Amino acid sequence: MRQNKNKGSSSLIAKLIKRKLLIVTGAIAAALSVLGLGLWIWNTSSFDVTQDDRIDITPTQIRSIEAIGQWQFLTISDEEMVDTVRHGFFGDDQLVRIYYGTIRLGIDLQDTRPGWIHSDGDSIKVMLPPVKILDNDFIDEARTRSFSESGHWTEADREALYQRAETKMKARCLSEENLRSARENGSRQFYRLLRSMGYENIIIRYQQ
Repeated sequence: MRQNKNKGSSSLIAKLIKRKLLIVTGAIAAALSVLGLGLWIWNTSSFDVTQDDRIDITPTQIRSIEAIGQWQFLTISDEEMVDTVRHGFFGDDQLVRIYYGTIRLGIDLQDTRPGWIHSDGDSIKVMLPPVKILDNDFIDEARTRSFSESGHWTEADREALYQRAETKMKARCLSEENLRSARENGSRQFYRLLRSMGYENIIIRYQQ
């Protein structure tokens, strides 16, 4: 009777051990399956990490820049002596006048073309309008004076002298050296403006 009881106990222990082995084996198999699936996904998939360095300038920012309007880059003070002579039977009449003027060179942002400022990758590209005289009424008539005057001269004569002085001032002040200096000053000022707005790579050119 005791022998049968011992045999029954041994059989129960064996069954428990066998069940534990099956559970452990199953857990190991499941773990291996998950690991194998993970390795397969890793080997058959690729993950690319990219950084988008593109920048953009908004329409609101563009409008705020255009609202600046005229932008002065260089101021030139000039004086011109202009004379005219009228030959007569009894002698010559002469009129000599000195004109003073201040010419302001710069750009008018209302002259920009569509797309004049835009982003290109990580850069901001700017195409500014040509440098020009911002105010054509640059002769200070209050300072104009006659250096020498003989004979009788009409207002038309004086106006003709004024026009000659204006032409001479433009020719003197719109030299290539002055235009280049104005463009260089303008590029520096525009560069500082865009840097203050947070942009770093800036390319500035002028329309021909």
